[in-house]
Amino acid sequence: MNEEELLQLYGLEPDEVHREAIRQLLQQEIENRKSEDNEVLRLLCIMLFCIGNVEDTTLIWKAKRKNQDTGSYIDVQLLCGAGHEQTLFYLENMDGEQAHKELLYLKQCEPYDFVDFSNAEWVSHYKQYYGV
Repeated sequence: MNEEELLQLYGLEPDEVHREAIRQLLQQEIENRKSEDNEVLRLLCIMLFCIGNVEDTTLIWKAKRKNQDTGSYIDVQLLCGAGHEQTLFYLENMDGEQAHKELLYLKQCEPYDFVDFSNAEWVSHYKQYYGV
């Protein structure tokens, strides 16, 4: 599936009922080592960001960490679809190295990437980018 098909199927701000399907597609993109086009990967992360479930932060983190390109291509703000504070709280209460690494990364980015952070502003930015 390409971006146009995904946008037609789910919209940029998908309904919660599509969350699991989007998660599965994102997992497939993460595992697809042959894929060189990160647009689909990024769009799926944006869709999960728009749904705003805090539990999706760890899957988006995996997408961001897929390779060096995705590390810079997937905005750090996409890790915080449920909100910055809620995401930090969630990660602080999780066990595991991945959650710890993501938490440290988010805290390092706070002074630069989360000043006046607003989910609505980021959604607006992405709507403009995709022309929806």
